[in-house]
Amino acid sequence: METWSRSRGDKLFDWTNIMFFLLILGIVIYPLYFIIIASFSDPDLVNAGKVLLIPQDISWIGYERIFGDAEIWNGYKNSIMYTVLGTIFRVSLIITGGYALSRKDLPMAGTLMLLILFTMFFHGGLIPTYLLVKELGMVDTMWAMIVPGAVSVYQLIIVRSFFQSNIPQEMLEAAMMDGCGNFKFFLRMVLPLSLPIIAVMVLFNAVAMWNSYFQALIYLNDASLHPLQIVLRKILIISEAQLDLIDASGDAAEEQKVSELIKYGMVVVSSLPVLVLYPFLQRYFVKGVMIGSVKG
Repeated sequence: METWSRSRGDKLFDWTNIMFFLLILGIVIYPLYFIIIASFSDPDLVNAGKVLLIPQDISWIGYERIFGDAEIWNGYKNSIMYTVLGTIFRVSLIITGGYALSRKDLPMAGTLMLLILFTMFFHGGLIPTYLLVKELGMVDTMWAMIVPGAVSVYQLIIVRSFFQSNIPQEMLEAAMMDGCGNFKFFLRMVLPLSLPIIAVMVLFNAVAMWNSYFQALIYLNDASLHPLQIVLRKILIISEAQLDLIDASGDAAEEQKVSELIKYGMVVVSSLPVLVLYPFLQRYFVKGVMIGSVKG
């Protein structure tokens, strides 16, 4: 049996690709790594450029200040609740809506799609939206973080395209000949075949919900309902305000160092859950987006 030997040019091409992608990987990963080590290194050494790969003069006071605040834990609880409930609610609407719009037998499907697309380009604005949320009694409730803006038109189009590309009409007709109804067909056949696009929608919406702060800033006046992002923002503002009130003494210098540690620590604290979630969903990510974007 003949063996195919690779030429020197092929090997050089492979090594060039490996080195190029390692460079890209380093460019992406290093800033994340630097923020982590800077969050417990001496800020003076960080600002002097002496902390590059190895943390120096390790101090955990930044994390002690962050996690010593009871509001942080309450914010974590609220953010987890908003993210879980909001993601389930949003993905359920997007998946069911996208499937319905992908069906050829849906009455006035084209008109419905035009009306949905209209909302993508024209919006009532912040004040009318706030008045609507207020009239619905959702101000200062968890629903203000979940219901407004629950359906993204862009995501709805992706899901609709996915179903049009991957759920043939013949499958539905064959199922109905065997006595399967629409609801049973959706649960038993459509959803198991849609795991890639469901995972993509879960990732999109979970990240958006976790990072959401503007809705809380507008609709939530009760501090006990604030998500983590608002709490961290408040800590940062208070930390800066305290520095302005302290004179240029040694205490001010120490507080400045703590403030720098808190800034880096807040980035780590707020990003960690998303970084933990992503590896479990990333294998579906590219597949789901590419399949869902083939047809419009």
